Amino acid sequence: MDSASQPSGSMPLDILAMGEPMVEFNQTGEGGGRQYLQGFGGDTSNFAIAAARQGARVGYLSAVGDDAYGRLLRALWAREGVDDAGVRTDPAAFTAVYFVTHDAHGHHFSFFRSGSAASRMSPQTLALDRIRAARVLHLSGISMAISVSACDAAYAAMEEAKASGVQVAFDTNLRMKLWSIDRARAVMTDVIGRCDICLPSYDDVVAIMGLSDPDALVDQCLRLGAGVVALKLGAQGAVVADGSRRYRIAPHACRPVDATGAGDTFGGAFVARLLAGDDLETAGHYAAVAAALATEGYGAVEPIPTHDQVRKALVARAA
Repeated sequence: MDSASQPSGSMPLDILAMGEPMVEFNQTGEGGGRQYLQGFGGDTSNFAIAAARQGARVGYLSAVGDDAYGRLLRALWAREGVDDAGVRTDPAAFTAVYFVTHDAHGHHFSFFRSGSAASRMSPQTLALDRIRAARVLHLSGISMAISVSACDAAYAAMEEAKASGVQVAFDTNLRMKLWSIDRARAVMTDVIGRCDICLPSYDDVVAIMGLSDPDALVDQCLRLGAGVVALKLGAQGAVVADGSRRYRIAPHACRPVDATGAGDTFGGAFVARLLAGDDLETAGHYAAVAAALATEGYGAVEPIPTHDQVRKALVARAA
């Protein structure tokens, strides 16, 4: 039987992120590649921390095991100011972990997540009061792909959000090891049509939509029903748009060593800045700088910049 680690709080939130948190082991250049840096990951947890470091009030909705890794994640969220009142402790399951290795072709992931506590989420385990306390509910393709019950929980969370006037943000984060392309296409196309803020990655929507032109991909997301689209183009920057405005966001010059979590950082920073009052273009430029800075260190979380670091980089870029 699942149990909550603490009573659900009442703090109003800018963003409530939902998904699977993970403990990370990231290969470094030391010891001939045999040394790994212990860190943290999970796309929506990364997103939550990125938004919190930009000054947003953020919470998390998930489950962890009653184990050392679950306790490490709770300690992380406490340090980062991320409210974990919506995170359940499941004594019958484990907290997922993954390994990152690096070679000339980039970074590669090995996941140990099947049957994790987060994958056992269901509509019945949701902390609905936390959803109602937020301005934006954020989830991703991974949130919906880790299990059928987690997908059902994500849909229930979106329904509660819509009924409560809470916006929905969605990052595609397509992972083909988790589900078939046909199911991914059906679910993601549906969710893009339901979301207020769509945060797709280029390769994801190329696979889902069968289009390759960035503007055509943005147009299709808007046509499906997304209110705002921020298409992430990696080293090529981004395109941000709504029904009446569109901006091409140039990449920020950086010295990348590990791109793990850069897209999550972009999304968290982008949504945080929109909620802070930035216009579409300003939020896009800010998020592009934050994502670039996040590639300059190892791990998904450690290199995520703070608001002050991003502002400093923006000032230097303008000069």
